Amino acid sequence: MLARKLVPPSSPFLKNNTAQVIETPSEPREEEEPLPLEVVLTEKTENDGTVEQIIFSSGGNVDVYDLQALCDKVGWPRRPLSKLAAALKNSYMVATLHSIRKSPGSEGSDQKKLIGMARATSDHAFNATIWDVLIDPSYQGQGLGKALVEKIVRALLQRDIGNITLFADSQVVEFYRNLGFEPDPEGIKGMFWYPKY
Repeated sequence: MLARKLVPPSSPFLKNNTAQVIETPSEPREEEEPLPLEVVLTEKTENDGTVEQIIFSSGGNVDVYDLQALCDKVGWPRRPLSKLAAALKNSYMVATLHSIRKSPGSEGSDQKKLIGMARATSDHAFNATIWDVLIDPSYQGQGLGKALVEKIVRALLQRDIGNITLFADSQVVEFYRNLGFEPDPEGIKGMFWYPKY
């Protein structure tokens, strides 16, 4: 996108005293999408020798069937798969947590399961909104939701997005307060438009 500068008609650089638009040279655009980040959050070895790693990833594809199964586990209403896919595709950032289980002597047959996800939409400059934070109920209470939100916030801040918002159900407001989120300090209330069927 080119920045434009309007030279006023009284400028000594113009003939016939008419306005002229001067194109400024475009600067090379910074790379907006950093390489996907993948981090091992936890690793534990069970009595039978099975190793389970919890992996955070800020890149890669999310299988919509796995996501729908995760939404079912947390009790969210069903959404059409095509809309889930569109929401993921149109997100600015998608972060996931996967459980990877490696059994001893079973090289190459790791079990990978989606256990958490959060996504953000953004104007790519100032604002981002975090959506759809969910953790498999059998993994809740281990600090994974906190780690997921903290990592997505940190990734947004690294992209120079400074205004980060989210919507929280009343039963999870304290969870987000403990992560540094607060109700709008200026008392501005969000407004919503819903279709009237």
